Amino acid sequence: MLNPSIFKAYDIRGLYPSEIDEDGAFHIGQALVDFTGAKNVLVGRDMRTSSLALSNALIAGITKARANVFDVGLVSTPELYFAVSRTESDAAVVVTASHNPQPWNGFKMYGATLTPIGKGCGMEEISYLSQSSSFLKSPQEGKRENLDLSLDYARYLSSFAKFGNKKFKIVVDCANAMGAREVPALKKLPNVTLDILFGELDGTFPNHEANPIKIETLKVLRNRVRETGADVGIAYDGDADRLGVVDENGDPVPADIVTAIVARALLRENKEGVILYDLRSSRVVKETILKAGGVAIECRVGHAYIKKEMRELEAIFAGELVGHFYFNDMYPAESSTRAAILLLNEIARTGKKCSELVVELSVYAKSEEMNFAVVDKEELLAKLKEVYKDGEQSELDGLKVAYPDWWFSIRASNTESLVRLNVEAIDQSLLKQKIDELVKQIGNR
Repeated sequence: MLNPSIFKAYDIRGLYPSEIDEDGAFHIGQALVDFTGAKNVLVGRDMRTSSLALSNALIAGITKARANVFDVGLVSTPELYFAVSRTESDAAVVVTASHNPQPWNGFKMYGATLTPIGKGCGMEEISYLSQSSSFLKSPQEGKRENLDLSLDYARYLSSFAKFGNKKFKIVVDCANAMGAREVPALKKLPNVTLDILFGELDGTFPNHEANPIKIETLKVLRNRVRETGADVGIAYDGDADRLGVVDENGDPVPADIVTAIVARALLRENKEGVILYDLRSSRVVKETILKAGGVAIECRVGHAYIKKEMRELEAIFAGELVGHFYFNDMYPAESSTRAAILLLNEIARTGKKCSELVVELSVYAKSEEMNFAVVDKEELLAKLKEVYKDGEQSELDGLKVAYPDWWFSIRASNTESLVRLNVEAIDQSLLKQKIDELVKQIGNR
């Protein structure tokens, strides 16, 4: 029997083998076909020590349910998206636990045209079906075909580079994870010298956690950028669908600032395009989009929600504070390396250093995301709504309250008994004052 707790808001994820094992993977494969009615399913995997076994079991379940499988083997999640766009796939799965450490593993699942399967979008049905035994029984099984589109993928990504005569030195931290699958595309970029850190695939993560949102994981990258005089450093998470950036001084670049820079680059060629930014982003993102002639729309957190809204609004791009960057001409879906290339394009076009682009956009004082353990999330949000009733309120995702000179967003975690707080103000003094004020309100729970 599968542990129901592995079925999360955005994916399936748990400890191997106590929560996720080969038998469970087999049933999840059958459930996916039963739910989607897919005839062809594309399957890829990351480098974790359990991923090959889980992938084989998943594929066995899919083919037993009479669907065919395109097996692309070791891929980054963005590479899987590319492979879907080049095949006649009705559904897709990548075996990965993203940035989670060993021994976690799991499955990111998609229906037709890469529609994410998540909470409210099929995850409940997959959970129910995979724990039942009411699958179609048939002696006829689907076929499995191995597929390698890595060269096409590298050519596709490198086609976005517009560096002119600008030469770049880039340090890339793969974290012994699937960012290594993005390196061939980076090697095809013109006038670029690469310095690769931890490029060997190793599912035990021997050097550091593959999570660039945690500043401590960027230590080696930051030092190498400073030591070598590189123009920029980039880091990938475990399945390479998230991007971390450091400037030439080794200072981390906030993901919302990257969103603003990439949005500005895209709007030069897509006048009046719609761009989404998650509600935790700095106000400068909206201001930058509007100044560049685009339409700026705030959206809730989470890839399933963002991708759905991008489809509905025909948005050309979206950026999320945790380093996800979405592009509309890939269903839409994330492409971390494409975001990095567009950042480099802006450095080349302006002739400015990365840090100079960042300084121009760092006009507000903004907190890091802060987490608080609470007993009753809804009661807390109701109290804050009353305390700050004179502000402009939004309940798009949790509670966001905006004033002319500051704002805060507080939202409940989908996976933990936590609330997450973000605050921004016009200067550091006001920021500190408002953080202290909010912490006292939260602490009164």
